Amino acid sequence: MHGSGAGQLGTGDHRYRHDITFPGSPDELAEVAVPFLQAGLDAGDAAVVAVSAPAAAVLTDALGGDDRVVVIERHGVYRSRTPSAITAFRKLADERTAAGSRHVRVVGETDFGSGPRDWLEWQRYESVINEALGAWPLWGLCVYDPHRLPDPVLESGLRTHPTLVTAAGRTVNPDFVAPADYVRGLPVPAEPLEDTPPLLAVDDVQDYVALRHQVAGALAGLGGSRDLREDFLLAIDEMSSNAVRHGGPPVTLRLWSTGDRAVCRISDSGDGLDDPFAGYGPAHGEDLSRGGMGLWLARQLCDHVDVVPEHPGVSVRLTVRLR
Repeated sequence: MHGSGAGQLGTGDHRYRHDITFPGSPDELAEVAVPFLQAGLDAGDAAVVAVSAPAAAVLTDALGGDDRVVVIERHGVYRSRTPSAITAFRKLADERTAAGSRHVRVVGETDFGSGPRDWLEWQRYESVINEALGAWPLWGLCVYDPHRLPDPVLESGLRTHPTLVTAAGRTVNPDFVAPADYVRGLPVPAEPLEDTPPLLAVDDVQDYVALRHQVAGALAGLGGSRDLREDFLLAIDEMSSNAVRHGGPPVTLRLWSTGDRAVCRISDSGDGLDDPFAGYGPAHGEDLSRGGMGLWLARQLCDHVDVVPEHPGVSVRLTVRLR
């Protein structure tokens, strides 16, 4: 499936800095984050805080209530799906630099979700943003709470941030893995629904418009939110049309549902997709008229998107919660 890659990700002047810290308490966070933010303010940078409310209060109090510090409710950024979070940070950088700031320093605390399946999406995100935000004048200090986050997430933090910050200073992180290698090395989780009879099976898609009507009919019988079903239909439509246009035949589709959750796998037998950053930005950057938005849209419309190499071809598996 071609035409839905990352395109503009990682091009331009790589100014983004991506640091990590593991504070054991609010006081330890302040010991690291307050000098980071204050140095930025002194240098003419914007200072943004997107952490839990208690932690934000500690930081703003320590900074003397400086009204130049912008506090953002973190769930407004991190509960968005991952491409939306990338877009939000790009927009933040554009707005603050347009207002006269040199750079934007962000102390952020990602919401990784409630279980391994959600963690995976945000683990990918933490690696991808090293490329996706490369041309933006952002400096992120990511807060990983060792008392709250599970060990696999803490471990992934060391793999996805090139710089480690402690009270002793800022040092190169020896455990950092190049983003392309890290993302390619992440596992594709098994999906139990795929071992059950599908709600809809199509073995040779040729007319994706007719397919859309079949999928819409199948989804209409499911419960849950109508808006979520319509978003899922749009994501399936984008991936199906992309497979027909750019992949090799036969294109197949399987749809499963438990009522609370729906899964769809679209497969083709083309040349495959080897871009680990595919779908984290439009394929042609800001020029949306050129298309290449399919996988990018799907990542914004679905809870989980897995790109699975096949031999030959590729499968894209879409998952959404319906309630």
